[in-house]
Amino acid sequence: MRTFDDSYRHKGLRRQLVDIIRHKGITDEKVLDAILHIPRHFFMDSGFDKIAYEDRAFPIAEGQTISQPYTVAYQSQLLEVKMHDRILEVGTGSAYQACVLAELGAQVYTIERQKKIFENNKSFPFLKKYPTIRFFFGDGYEGLPTFAPFDKIIVTAAAPSIPPKLIEQLKVGGKMVIPVGEGQVQQMVRISKFPDNVLEEEIFDNFSFVPMIGGKRN
Repeated sequence: MRTFDDSYRHKGLRRQLVDIIRHKGITDEKVLDAILHIPRHFFMDSGFDKIAYEDRAFPIAEGQTISQPYTVAYQSQLLEVKMHDRILEVGTGSAYQACVLAELGAQVYTIERQKKIFENNKSFPFLKKYPTIRFFFGDGYEGLPTFAPFDKIIVTAAAPSIPPKLIEQLKVGGKMVIPVGEGQVQQMVRISKFPDNVLEEEIFDNFSFVPMIGGKRN
């Protein structure tokens, strides 16, 4: 069961969390403000209520996790979100990252391959606060060609290499943030797309994500 009471205690814990991730190097005040305003404990079972604002990942359904807040902030900061950006998110999971992007003013198109997680999010009342998020059940490697091109793309699972169909769906002038690598540790990569399909890759810190898997799971 989830709890939807956002008390003064929860808000105080969020302020402490924001201080922690600011101290770790997150400098984008808009990202920090978004995290301050989203009740992370809403996205988790009530049994995690007392520890929901620790800066670490927690399990959700289907062997997936809700990402560490620092990781969410890190990817969001690298994405350089602007108001009304059309952003493709691969790997909805808990939908916490999607809400951060929506709080930043983006239009979010988010794909989830696990049917149970997708259905859970459809019945999650808090998400009605963000009408700019659109949810899709599908294969993240395929993206959403019908809605392309996107200003930004964010991938919240580790890909062994950069998926070419996602590059195709990225607008010229756009950016994609994706953890790349096999094994326990991956490198965070930001790809910028220029005219004539020229790509620039920037490599950032190491992280540990669940693997990006193709196909859909009913």
